[in-house]
Amino acid sequence: MTSNQTVEITITTGGQGLYEFTDQIPRLKGSGLLTLFVRHTSASLLIQENADPEVQTDLANFFARLVPPATDPSMSYLTHTYEGPDDMPAHIKAALLPTHLSIPVTDGQMMLGTWQGVYLFEHRTRPHTRRVAVSFLSNG
Repeated sequence: MTSNQTVEITITTGGQGLYEFTDQIPRLKGSGLLTLFVRHTSASLLIQENADPEVQTDLANFFARLVPPATDPSMSYLTHTYEGPDDMPAHIKAALLPTHLSIPVTDGQMMLGTWQGVYLFEHRTRPHTRRVAVSFLSNG
């Protein structure tokens, strides 16, 4: 992928959870800044540990407890419920978590740490096809 180019990655999810897509990011040329943007209002993007899958499980469980489905009595204040009990909670989670990421790139390599991966965090319970815009701006 060259500078000033934008492409789109498609990620198919099987429901709520974190889906690593680091390997789907196009090869980069040069140094600069990579920007990722999820084109949906009920999913987020994260840079997170990719060594132990329990990390992703624990994160998903934490946010499920933090923002339970609309059918939970603690969520009785919600008014946007006609798209299902997971919809408005998914919007809340997406409002709390990033929907875009910026990653420095040096000599074609994302400057991620040893155990870091790039994830789509699906907040809906049913499968979805998500789109992530990928842009690279070279500083050279």
